Amino acid sequence: MEGCPRTDACRNAPCRPLRRFRPVYFLRIAALASASFHAGPVLAFDTPQQHSTADAPLSPEETPGRMTLPAGFKATLFAGDPDVVQPIAFTFDDRGRLWVVECLSYPDWNRGGGVGRDRVLIFEDTDGDGRFDERKVFFEGGSNLTGIEFGFGGVWLCSTPNLIFLPDRDGDDVPDAEPEIVLDGWSLDAKHNVFNGLTWGPDGWLYGCNGILETSRVGRPGTPDDQRVPMNCGVWRIHPVTREFEPVAWGTTNPWGLDFDQFGRMFITNCVIEHVFHVVPGGHYERMYGQDLNPHVYQLMESCADHIHWAGGDWQSSRGGEGAHDTAGGGHAHAGCMIYLGDSFPEAYRGRLFTCNIHGNRVNQDVLKAHRSGYVASHEPDFLRVPDTWFRGLELKYGPDGGVYLTDWSDTGECHDYEDIHRENGRIYKITYGDPAPPRVDLQTLSDGELLALQSHPNDWQARHARRILHERAAAGRLEDRKALLDEAVRDFRQASGDAPRQLRILWTQFALGACDEPLVLSLFDHDDEHVRAWAVRLELDDRAVSPIVLAQFARLAREDASPLVRLFLAAGLQRMKREHRWPIARGLLAHAEDADDPNIPLMIWYGVEPLVLLEPDRAAGLLALTEIPLVRQLVARRIASLEGRLDSLVRMLARIDAPADVPTRRDVLAGMHAELNGRRDVPMPAGWAELAPDLRASRDADVRTLATRLSLIFGDAQAL
Repeated sequence: MEGCPRTDACRNAPCRPLRRFRPVYFLRIAALASASFHAGPVLAFDTPQQHSTADAPLSPEETPGRMTLPAGFKATLFAGDPDVVQPIAFTFDDRGRLWVVECLSYPDWNRGGGVGRDRVLIFEDTDGDGRFDERKVFFEGGSNLTGIEFGFGGVWLCSTPNLIFLPDRDGDDVPDAEPEIVLDGWSLDAKHNVFNGLTWGPDGWLYGCNGILETSRVGRPGTPDDQRVPMNCGVWRIHPVTREFEPVAWGTTNPWGLDFDQFGRMFITNCVIEHVFHVVPGGHYERMYGQDLNPHVYQLMESCADHIHWAGGDWQSSRGGEGAHDTAGGGHAHAGCMIYLGDSFPEAYRGRLFTCNIHGNRVNQDVLKAHRSGYVASHEPDFLRVPDTWFRGLELKYGPDGGVYLTDWSDTGECHDYEDIHRENGRIYKITYGDPAPPRVDLQTLSDGELLALQSHPNDWQARHARRILHERAAAGRLEDRKALLDEAVRDFRQASGDAPRQLRILWTQFALGACDEPLVLSLFDHDDEHVRAWAVRLELDDRAVSPIVLAQFARLAREDASPLVRLFLAAGLQRMKREHRWPIARGLLAHAEDADDPNIPLMIWYGVEPLVLLEPDRAAGLLALTEIPLVRQLVARRIASLEGRLDSLVRMLARIDAPADVPTRRDVLAGMHAELNGRRDVPMPAGWAELAPDLRASRDADVRTLATRLSLIFGDAQAL
């Protein structure tokens, strides 16, 4: 349908995905499942020979040979019980070794402090055969460990209620000191929704996820309660040097996986409602239930998925992952998020999103298609199936050779089961295509110039680790020759012209080196690639400090830039500006009628404008006649109507509108007023309404007539009754 913000009309009413479980949508899922999919050159599948029994899993050694994979792929057992149990999270160091968290705390979280049972293990495959050869215990006695990331001289761990840092600055695989509590206040009452998913962002911040069941109050140790940051479901980040903490986005259910695509766009995987969200910083997303922490956002952003992985109805019904649920993808619960940017899979897989389907005993995959300012995630055939009812995939990541590592919790239950936990099981598999060369890396030994050169490596693993090491060296003042390195970065950026992902890698590296100064940013605002222009906006606003010159350029871009992507980054940036600086950028963005049905831009503008309405409602009312985006006009009117004594000003504004020429503005303002007042009784009639109402009820527009009549009834107008 023309103008539909998702492909194939799948988001246009009445077949909008998942909303109210409309039957038309699930007919479309069945059609998807039976269609021919195109996954590049690898479409043939092996047939698994047998399934596990209900009372015992397949053996670790047996399972890889039973997996179903596309032709050309193979699985090996990297590590299995008893060498590893309950592997809930893992990451890589700069030598390509796996650092794995064993979580034996779950589900009986350690609430008393003291020594726990969780550990961090280091696994290394020295001969490149896909199975570990060396195993070390780095840390034991941990409590409630659910996430890990390596960098800045140690490892970062989610250890609810704390985010802790374990230093190992000499790299001898022995902690240098007791864990440092970096943040505290994460709530154990979140149960299986505790914080998780530590991942380095392209901006050099450490990102993570958090679930819906409880609101945490996060801060540095000793922070008074009234100065803590409330956080439930959504995404957050912390700076590894300054230790500044901030929420990034709000909503979803229990996100348990986070990754970035080649353009630095963020995605999370999720349970119960749709399985994947394209996360725009500052966004407020649909929740499984409950109220967003800001009650005045009014409308929440949706998943970018055009499908779900179960056959509809009550989500609990998909727990078996069988029948129609199997056909659709296996079930409602997902963990792990990997956007494949390695260099050993066939090209068709590059940029696809992979996630573990917990009840379906498999790995789902989506193709991410650019659409308007964002993406649509479309269903592709399941990448991997495991004929083991105990298989519980939790995390998957590609490594230095492009091979993918996949963890298996190995149990019969899932996150809602609190009894009969099998803590003796756990596996890690490696998935490869063809015969990739064994990884031989030790990036810490490379020079600054060699690390910069890795920003052109086809495997993003190499580029990400190299960029983080340069960030570490810059923060510690250990760069060999900063000026020479920056000059080389400028040359590399110019040579990469026409290759946006490579130019972005270099730009992010310059930012890590502290070199994204105002002259550089200003020069990028007219770059020929929209991704570079957008990231120039984003990086300039990272510290929230903006000069008048840059603000003037922001306003120009808001008015003139043809790219919806750049306008989205500007809309997201509103929340990082001082409130008095937002007005000209907002006015420029609101003049783009072509963004009215964009899936992201209208609401991101609104989230940035909403605080302005409270501070300057009269000035905000001036936006009503200027905006070409009806949704923002409605929400501004609604927020004004929520303020005591402000209905009169809306009525005066309505009376000034040239009714024949501007029916849409009248309609949207009335819709906003009605949305705020609907259901209330005994609302005093605002001044001027009695005189205006007959004119509104005589409008040629049916919506104006209906809304005016309903508002008159709310105001107790006997004539309207």
